[in-house]
Amino acid sequence: MKNFNFFLKKILPLILIRKFNRYFGGGIVFDDAGSTWDESALLCIGYSADDILKRVLDATLTVKCGDALFERDSVLFYNVDFVWPGLSGLMWAAALAGGRLNVLDFGGALGSSYFQHRIILSTLSNVRWNVVEQAHYVEAGRTHIQDDVLRFYYSIDECLAENKPNVILLSSVLQYLESPFDVIKKLPFIGASILIIDRTPFSKLAQDKLLIQRVPPSIYKASYPMWVFSESAFLNKINQDWCSIGNINCPEGTVYSNKGFEFSFQGMLLQRRES
Repeated sequence: MKNFNFFLKKILPLILIRKFNRYFGGGIVFDDAGSTWDESALLCIGYSADDILKRVLDATLTVKCGDALFERDSVLFYNVDFVWPGLSGLMWAAALAGGRLNVLDFGGALGSSYFQHRIILSTLSNVRWNVVEQAHYVEAGRTHIQDDVLRFYYSIDECLAENKPNVILLSSVLQYLESPFDVIKKLPFIGASILIIDRTPFSKLAQDKLLIQRVPPSIYKASYPMWVFSESAFLNKINQDWCSIGNINCPEGTVYSNKGFEFSFQGMLLQRRES
């Protein structure tokens, strides 16, 4: 696929690359952004609107009652689709802790990753899945979704007051934070031995780059700033506290912005270095 995308970029004009992205990327478009996060945010409509939460909540309630297997960005899925490298990390953490799995899922919406893997996770004897999210998601989660396994928190500190996570999950979240490395700096102090980073965009540039991600109305109408991380700079920082165990190939693969900027969605499985 990578070679095909390279070939595609070489032979097709930008307008056809845009059409390719719209067809294979579900209509998601990546545009150039402003020079700063604040400037870029002014060009976006955001993703905190209540109608988006309502769509995600309706979809999650459908999953919770068993009429679908999982949801992602409010889209329902009816067939098993495990993220095997990430699931391996979860089961590895459980194995290291005698079967106990306590997950800190930062930016985990209403438990999308939990429900996606619930069939396998339910075979463990001791599971606690803790989502740290924006306030309105936490309120909806606590009111409609929360149970003895799946819990919702306003902050990492609030979560740690009740839990001792042995694995941290960052799935499709770092790129949407204004200051993602402020979060990354906190991770070694949480106490978890395993870190899973998934569905995160990287490029071969030496510097991080800002884009605007536009979600098609067929999913929900939203646009927001998005970091594309310099892979080399990101690894230099993350490797200070974590050692790489393996890479995760993400379904989004390699994509292009509307002006032909190439980047790819990747993930990684990491283990905390002993101090």
